[in-house]
Amino acid sequence: MFPVIIFAAVAVPLLVIGFLAMRRSSGTAEHPATETDADRQRTEQEFEEAERYQEQWREEHKGELDHF
Repeated sequence: MFPVIIFAAVAVPLLVIGFLAMRRSSGTAEHPATETDADRQRTEQEFEEAERYQEQWREEHKGELDHF
């Protein structure tokens, strides 16, 4: 019973620390520090254009997708 308590006391904090570190690093990877407002706006515009194209594509291929 004692080794289980020690394992829990060591493993759980390490897992929490690891999770928080990964979360922090993935957040900074999405928006690099060198990204300017113009770059950020261009990225958002590209995503909006991609979403519009995706909707258009779905409408054009609606009948083909019903078979799946």
